[in-house]
Amino acid sequence: MRTKKGIVTSAKMEKTIVVTVHQYKVHSKYKKRFRTSSKFVAHDPEESCHEGDEVIISESRPLSKRKRWVLTEILKRAPEVIAEDLAQVAPEDVLEEIVS
Repeated sequence: MRTKKGIVTSAKMEKTIVVTVHQYKVHSKYKKRFRTSSKFVAHDPEESCHEGDEVIISESRPLSKRKRWVLTEILKRAPEVIAEDLAQVAPEDVLEEIVS
């Protein structure tokens, strides 16, 4: 089963995320490295991802017209999402101490 590591670029749909995967290729004639990117639509059943999260997705059976990948793991959360989660759990005084 193939897996890919990328960054969530859109989490606006229900149970669906768009993951951008960057990779480097070498030009056959000039031998220069250049970056390419591909977007994959992945299934997020718990709706736990937000834009900017670094995730691992794995290949699955077709779930819809364009959705052929499933969220496997969240490697790193986006910084603004962490601050929002702390605001819900911690009082404002504690949040100010943590941020500054």
